[in-house]
Amino acid sequence: MDTSEHTPGGGVVETVDVDRSDPDYRAWLKEAVRKVQADANRSADTHLLRFPLPEHWGIDLYLKDESTHPTGSLKHRLARSLFLYGLCNGWIRRGKPVIEASSGSTAVSEAYFAKLIGVPFVAVMPRTTSPEKCRLIEFHGGQCHFVDDSRRLYEESAALAAETGGHYMDQFTYAERATDWRGNNNIAESIYQQLRMERYPEPAWIVATAGTGGTSATIGRYVRYMQHDTRICVPDPENSCFFDGWTRHDQLATSDCGSRIEGIGRPRMEPSFVPGAIDRMMKVPDAASVAAVRVLERAIGRKAGGSTGTGLWSALRLVAEMVERGTTGSVVTLFCDPGDRYLDKYYSDDWLRAQGLDIRPYTETIDHFLATGTWSS
Repeated sequence: MDTSEHTPGGGVVETVDVDRSDPDYRAWLKEAVRKVQADANRSADTHLLRFPLPEHWGIDLYLKDESTHPTGSLKHRLARSLFLYGLCNGWIRRGKPVIEASSGSTAVSEAYFAKLIGVPFVAVMPRTTSPEKCRLIEFHGGQCHFVDDSRRLYEESAALAAETGGHYMDQFTYAERATDWRGNNNIAESIYQQLRMERYPEPAWIVATAGTGGTSATIGRYVRYMQHDTRICVPDPENSCFFDGWTRHDQLATSDCGSRIEGIGRPRMEPSFVPGAIDRMMKVPDAASVAAVRVLERAIGRKAGGSTGTGLWSALRLVAEMVERGTTGSVVTLFCDPGDRYLDKYYSDDWLRAQGLDIRPYTETIDHFLATGTWSS
């Protein structure tokens, strides 16, 4: 076949043709994507749990229980989306490691998916990450690579990927891009489907804590896309820059040290944190977060991680405002992961003393509110 082309001047320019098709790789890719999608197909939806409130308030408070995913946390959804994104972009390759910067739960979920498709996985984590999370990462076949300064997670992860020829997943950049926020059974669509038979099917508020910011971006975008009146509140723990960056409109805001509430809070404004998708933020004391998860255990008999407490504290404050105004409706927050990963932290009085945290005033505030309907803090 003649592949030459004639130029106006009469010369001949050869067609340059580079074909990088790789049938073996495409066969592997097809099977890897099938396995990840099959995991979603096997998974039932997560439950909406009701937090007990006085009936006469006319307010319903729900917790979306993400701890029932196969890897036990909200991050299972994110990890699945990131793996599909990386596979379909051609970034994840057979035999090459996936590297992730994580404070634990995302790494547990990504280790699960890496094992599912048969690629190595390395989690780059702060040395303070809970031992239980490290055990779960290794249980799923992953390796733990520790750093002493959480601000070095990003550069260490990128360096490891370059050294090994692997793919740095970078959840903090790609979380909001990898998730289909218009629907496709994302967490926002799931919440609204589950509320459709409740007495207040459109919540007044959805509370979503932020680690990458991907969940709050997904929910905020979906609410606007579906033209709901629901507002989005993002609580931020101590030692995190999100609240300051959001309130000051400062995308360069930073924090000098890492968050004590694992899974949320960051030392920099992450690319996946979308300020415009958020209606309201609260800066929550770490002691309040711990107090809230201990109250939650008394209320429903379930232990939850610290990030759940951060969200619950804010959700209860929103409920208190509704009670004060005499308005009815519903509020949804997230049960992010189980508390058995943090028995040596948020459920340890020794740890609280070592951290200088006194949860008693915050516990008393919640108890007083639930008994009287009055918030005093």
